[in-house]
Amino acid sequence: MLSYAGTGCCLLISSDSTLAQRWRRSNVGWLSSSPASPPGAGDRRRYGDQVLECRVLGPVRVLVDGTVVEVGGALPRRLIAALALADGKPVSDDRLAQAMWDDQPPAKAAAAMQAYVSRLRSALGTTYRNRLGRTPAGYFLHADEIDVRRCAELIEAARGQLAGDRPEEARIRLTEALELWRGEPYAELPDGLAEAERGRLAELREVALEDLAAARLGTGDAAEAVVQLEQLVREQPLRERRWALLVLGLYRCDRQGDALATLRRVRELLADQLGVDPGSELQELERQVLVQDPRLRLAAPMRVARPVPIRRPLTTFLGRSAELSLLTARMDRHRLVNLVGPAGVGKTRLLVEYLATLGPAADPWAARLADVPDGSGVAAAVADAVGVVVSGDPVVAIVDGIGTASALLVLDNCEHVVAAAAELVDRLTQSCPGLRILATSREPLGVDGEITVPVQPLSPAPAVELLADRVRAVRPGWEPNPSELIAAQRIATALDGLPLAIELAAARARVLGLGEIADRLDDRFAVLGPVPRGSLAWHGTLEAAIGWSVDLLDPPDRELLLKLWAFEGGFTLEAAETIWPGRETAVLESLSALVTRSVVVADTSLEPTRYVLLESIRAYCRTIDPDPAETRLVQARWVRLLASRCVDSIRSTQAGAYLRMMSRELPNLRAGFAHDLTTDADAAVLTAVSLGVYLYRGVHHGEVIRMLRSALDAAPDAPALDRIRALNVLTALTYFSGDLAGTAALVEAVIGLLPQIPVDVLPRDYAEVLYFLALGATLSAPLAVSLQVTGQLIEYSERLRLPTMSAAGLTVRTVGLLRHATDPAEMLDYADALLEQSRGWNKGWANQVVGELYLRHPSLRPDSAERALAALRTGLARFLQHEDYPYALNTLRIGALALVRVGRPLEEAVALLAAVRAHSERLGLKTPGLYIVGEPWVEQEIGPLGSGEPVSWSAMVAMLSG
Repeated sequence: MLSYAGTGCCLLISSDSTLAQRWRRSNVGWLSSSPASPPGAGDRRRYGDQVLECRVLGPVRVLVDGTVVEVGGALPRRLIAALALADGKPVSDDRLAQAMWDDQPPAKAAAAMQAYVSRLRSALGTTYRNRLGRTPAGYFLHADEIDVRRCAELIEAARGQLAGDRPEEARIRLTEALELWRGEPYAELPDGLAEAERGRLAELREVALEDLAAARLGTGDAAEAVVQLEQLVREQPLRERRWALLVLGLYRCDRQGDALATLRRVRELLADQLGVDPGSELQELERQVLVQDPRLRLAAPMRVARPVPIRRPLTTFLGRSAELSLLTARMDRHRLVNLVGPAGVGKTRLLVEYLATLGPAADPWAARLADVPDGSGVAAAVADAVGVVVSGDPVVAIVDGIGTASALLVLDNCEHVVAAAAELVDRLTQSCPGLRILATSREPLGVDGEITVPVQPLSPAPAVELLADRVRAVRPGWEPNPSELIAAQRIATALDGLPLAIELAAARARVLGLGEIADRLDDRFAVLGPVPRGSLAWHGTLEAAIGWSVDLLDPPDRELLLKLWAFEGGFTLEAAETIWPGRETAVLESLSALVTRSVVVADTSLEPTRYVLLESIRAYCRTIDPDPAETRLVQARWVRLLASRCVDSIRSTQAGAYLRMMSRELPNLRAGFAHDLTTDADAAVLTAVSLGVYLYRGVHHGEVIRMLRSALDAAPDAPALDRIRALNVLTALTYFSGDLAGTAALVEAVIGLLPQIPVDVLPRDYAEVLYFLALGATLSAPLAVSLQVTGQLIEYSERLRLPTMSAAGLTVRTVGLLRHATDPAEMLDYADALLEQSRGWNKGWANQVVGELYLRHPSLRPDSAERALAALRTGLARFLQHEDYPYALNTLRIGALALVRVGRPLEEAVALLAAVRAHSERLGLKTPGLYIVGEPWVEQEIGPLGSGEPVSWSAMVAMLSG
């Protein structure tokens, strides 16, 4: 018989460490009366009492009376680690210097050490400062508890309890011992000082893991032990004890065939790797399995106690009243409800709050599946939760245990075991008619009858409320001032409204101001610290929670995700398809999987559907992308593709829809342009040129001017046609900024570049260059220059049979003539001709020009005011049809004066002009007049303007229309 397997029974089984500790403290007094307890173990004070603790099983941590002490940077941490390694014995100055400075100590190492020791003594406080002292042999640190020492004591005591046939006591102590490990022991110390100790501790931990599996076998928890042992043999396949324990566990799960197959696996492994046969223990075990030796079974079946339900946190529950109401309604009507949402969104907290509304009489069964490594352990975890004895198939035992009872089963964190959880849930809902199931996951289970309740990030106001509440917890009496409130809004937005991220940010408010936190969120995973003790989040950090979600993805889905982070402000399916050219079906399938698993959010209310990554997921993907430069290039190529379509799309009947779609892509356009500006300046110029009309109509002109100038400066050798196009766009923007001299200078620059355009340029392209040049010349240059350019445009268009461009040239020429005319009759003739010959967009411009003419020269006709208003209304309608907002705003501005002239109340004109001014500021416009750019002639006649929020476009149009 394998003595380490254990045959005894115990009082309690639970995978919940909190319950185990509560039971241990309340009922057995830390088992200090046990013969296997090491001397003095029962008298030693525990973590959280009045003690000085030093923890080195991971990054150095010092605690005073249960509170972490900030010890400083790397050097003081190394000093503490070296003293802890000595466990109270003095450490010489030379050895401490080696630990702190890696054999390269400063000239005055002793003085530096003394300074660090002095600071550490101050940090320990008056009660414990003398624990860090000095003898002639060196410095020492006397800590009440060192986790290395405690871990060894617990493991030694547990081994004695295993030998004494007390497996449950051993399981409790081993669990506590392993929970002390937070990472590599003495991580701060150089290998020369700590390598041997690290090796000893690593072996101690491996033995403890094996002992824990043996303890679980001894308590009758064979299913959970098998799950653990499968992982252990994968990690270190040459440790024969693990194989022996796994074979025994499989046999106790009534899997004799699997047990024998496992024995064959280890035999082949040892032969291949070492050229040896299994040891005598495995050989004897194989004989016992073959003959079904009754000694392999436990002497008596185990009775299992149900774990306590998932604990309800002490913090306030905010921002989820609507979701809680929806969940309550769904649970009242349906038997299977699944809370679905991304990592850190608060699914478990919502579940716990719902359970709290049910009261103690509900008594739900709660299985925390986060503690289950893979799908093979799901049924065993649920069996533990339900409290059934498993001697064979755990699913059968669960079904038999529940029967027809009316009950509620909670399955928390199903995302990594979806298939197994779904299979079990399907079986339970079919076999147990009184059972209701409430699950949480990052994707649906896909079971017939499942109702999903989406748990989305908090909207801005609740997110800020949550942040403020958690900051008050660490800063009693704190209330945000105006600047802190703005910073809180920045934090909540940057963290996507994820409750976990917001709570971690609030915890940093102990040492940083909110403004500092907001400024540092570009490196959010460094700023957001570890999850506090007692949190429902089972990952140690936000980065770990997101990494868990990403690692669960299938390889193709993960590959696609790591290329999506470069898209700013979201992306479309077409954009994603550019990542894998020619594999559109594969992209759609992977994108669907990412949406299903709450990694990507799909907004189907937009056309086309828009997909968004939470900023924290984007940040994580950016850090692990194996080729970020290529990813940025793919995104920039998508922007180039969008830009290439811009001109033709704006000319189409769907121009408005296209402009709105492009506005959603503005963050992408900025990112792609910025990429090309540093890697391919010629491409950046072409992008800016292609987007010119959209940028001029929909983006703040100050930004667009900077974009164009930066592109032109970065690409002095770009093709002449592209540079001229960029200068033409810049000319229009400069005109609308009120800079007439700058507009004229740009016109001259374009005229100078015209001879450099290649002779084989497309006729339409050359004609458009002349057209936009003619517009700029007409608005800013002398009449002779304007007539020269427009004449060239008309002649070229007629010669190459471009009737639309020829007509446009006539319109521009007539505007130039009208602008410089002084005879009233001549003005009227030009005005009539202008309205007659104009088409398309030019029709709107012609009517604006005529309307302004009648207002500037009211004596031209008796009904000049009425004619002006009618022309401006016609022009406005045409500009709105083309969604040309700069010219529409200019028309509305002039129209405010027309309203006054026709006798409408002055208040209407004042309100319209104030609204135009507010909208113009958003686009960076000075809304110039045709005759004298920047002259406030409209405002001067109407008088002082009020201020306030701008009214909508429809309201402004209604004002002018009457």
